[in-house]
This record gives sequence, C-alpha cells and structure tokens, in this order.
Amino acid sequence: MANTPGTPAAPAHSLPSYMQADHLGPWGIYLQQVDRVTPYLGHLARWVETLKRPKRILVVDVPIELDNGTIAHYEGYRVQHNLSRGPGKGGVRFHQDVTLSEVMALSAWMSIKNAAVNVPYGGAKGGIRVDPKTLSRGELERLTRRYTSEIGLLIGPSKDIPAPDVNTNGQIMAWMMDTYSMNTGATATGVVTGKPVDLGGSLGRVEATGRGVFTVGVEAAKLTGLALEGARVAVQGFGNVGGIAAKLFAEAGAKVVAVQDHTGTVFKGSGLDVPALLAHVKQNGGVGGFAGADAMNPGDFWGVDCEILIPAALEGQITKDNASQIKAKLVIEGANGPTTPEADDILHDKGVLVLPDVIANAGGVTVSYFEWVQDFSSFFWSEDEINARLVRIMQEAFAGVWQVSQEHKVSLRTATFIVACQRILHAREMRGLYP
Repeated sequence: MANTPGTPAAPAHSLPSYMQADHLGPWGIYLQQVDRVTPYLGHLARWVETLKRPKRILVVDVPIELDNGTIAHYEGYRVQHNLSRGPGKGGVRFHQDVTLSEVMALSAWMSIKNAAVNVPYGGAKGGIRVDPKTLSRGELERLTRRYTSEIGLLIGPSKDIPAPDVNTNGQIMAWMMDTYSMNTGATATGVVTGKPVDLGGSLGRVEATGRGVFTVGVEAAKLTGLALEGARVAVQGFGNVGGIAAKLFAEAGAKVVAVQDHTGTVFKGSGLDVPALLAHVKQNGGVGGFAGADAMNPGDFWGVDCEILIPAALEGQITKDNASQIKAKLVIEGANGPTTPEADDILHDKGVLVLPDVIANAGGVTVSYFEWVQDFSSFFWSEDEINARLVRIMQEAFAGVWQVSQEHKVSLRTATFIVACQRILHAREMRGLYP
C-alpha cells in the first residue's frame, strides 16, 4: 500500500516501539549497552541490528485450576534472543513483577554472557507473572507443567534449555523435565539444567554462580592490588549467589560487614558470622531479625564503608540516585542488570571498578553447560573436577576481557560486550542469511 501523501515512510531498520531504547525498562538499558559497544565492532557493525531484535518472542496464557476450584490465568513468556552460536540457554523466573521488557533484556544478556565465557549457547529467558508464595505446592506444580506445555514448541535439548532463576529451583526443573519428557514420549534429561542430581543434575550447580562471582573478584583483586585479607564486603541478596559468594570471601579472609535482602538489612563492622547468618536465612527465609548483627536502614546500605560491594538481588538496584554513595573500590554484579547506565558512568568517574554481570555471574551457566554435556554423555564428573573446570573457564574469560579493556581503555562492561558481540556477530556472518 502506498504511503499517505505527506507521511514519511518508516525506515526499513525501525524497531517496534517495545524494542526501542527510549521505551524505559531493562530492554532499554540493554539497547544503550549495545549502542556503546557498536563503535568497537569494526566490519561486524553491519550486523549489529541482529543484537537489537530477539529472534523469537512467545507470550502464553497459563491457566490452572486453583485448590478452591476456581480458574486462574497467568501470563508467561519465553524469549529466544539469539541462536547463532547454539541452542538457547537461560533461566525461568516466577515473579509478580516479570515483564516482557525484562525477559527480553535477560535473554539478550544471556547471549552476551554465553559468548563472553565462550560456551556454545545462544541466549534465552522465560518467566511467569506470579507471586509463587501465594500458591500451594500443588498449584505451583500445575502452573509449572502447564507453562512447560505451552512453551514446549520452543524448548528441547538441542533447541532451548531452561534453568532455575528467581523463585525457581531444582524441583521446578524436575517438573519441567518430566512434563517435556511425557509430551515427547522419551526421558529428556538435557531439556533443562539445574535439576536435582538424582535426575541428571550436576554436582556444584547450586553454588556455581556464587563461586564464579568469587573467582572473578579474586582475579580483579590481584590485578588492582586489593588485598582480600581483611577486605570489607557488603552483599545485597543472600541466596544461592550472594550467600555463596559471601561464604567464599569470608573463607578467603575478607569480612562481610553488611547484608541486605527483602526482609531487612544487617550490619556488623567487625564482620558477620556468615555460616550463622546462612543458617538463619535457611530457617527464617531472610536476614531480617538476625541476632548477631545490628539492623540498618535499607537506604544506608549503599553507603556502607567497604572495599567490595556485591549486588546479587534483582536488576536496577544501583541507580543515579544512590551510585554516588557507594564507597567500594570493587563492585561485583552477582545479579543480572543491577546497575543502570547512568550509575555506571557515576561509578566510573569515582574510580570504582565494576565487574559486570555478563562475566561476573556467568558461573551458573558455565556449570549448566557442564550438566548438559554430562546428560548427553550419561557420564558424570566429580564436584572437584567441576569446580576446577569452572574456575579455569572463568579465569580465562576474565583475563580476555581485562586485556580488551586495557587495549581499548574502556570499562569491563564495554570490554565484555566487545568480546561477546564480536563472537555472536562473527557466527551470524559466517552462517549467512537463509533463505
């Protein structure tokens, strides 16, 4: 159809409104990050629009019967951002605030993360808008199985492999694996990772993301001359990521002085008893009320005197409003997207070294890769072997990113994007366009 006279034609490269950078939200942040790295891509910049358009977006209705006999409907998502380097890989989160923008961004960051550590995956992510705490175990199982059936046309051991994320765990993965297997008529352990060990899960998987955070932190400390012995650490989020990272830093001689989660903020200048705090969290569901520390105003957390800050909760936590308060020398992003671009600039100007999520928290997907490989071969490794392989991959990946950051005099985030985007777009270029 011809354009109406006087109406300019839309440019061929224009993006749908929900994919534009000025459409605020996590996806907008990701697009700003891509724009920052584009000048460093050389001839591959020709393909950069590939990174700004998810390959597939699936939005599904997830109806279930509640225990009281009523029917409830929930909105579910599965986004495959890029599959040029291999099958999609990324978690599934159950959270009442999940949005399409968030899932799109998380899938894109998975593309970057997988390429940065050079595992043969593309990026994907999923989620359901639900507060799982409001559901019984039976309702949660029905929700998981229905969602798995709805996204079943996209997932598979060689197509797209979900994993645990916020409010999902090994049990959720077991239900997903069983549902997919029943629908396809054969047990397919490799359709998800993060499963219980008895169902083909990997040793070391639960601790992997936190161990990766610790590993890159150690490497950065070496390169910047920061002594870990006696270094003060503040951690936001105290689950599998923040809790494990805190434990490993404490064992290395650092002092964890402040911890914040959704239940409260606790502080002890001489160092928290991390094992006791982990036990308290396991029993009470959060750090709030921990007797071995003082309660702190949540807003004061960001200004705590410390050398290392680990945001390991949700995205968008460090913003232009609180970045100037941060006193840490090193910020290690355990969460996905915890720092906004404006905050990134503030921290850079303050001389704070930020270890970005796309490298710092890649330990989880690295051991997910190990789990996937073990499932295909039906041959399983010891936990020591897994941890050693994880540390080696994380060290090599970080060294490569550090070298690029020094070469181009850019932040570690931009350096990580340079490494990852070049790998993704080179794969895209080599594969070409079909048909």
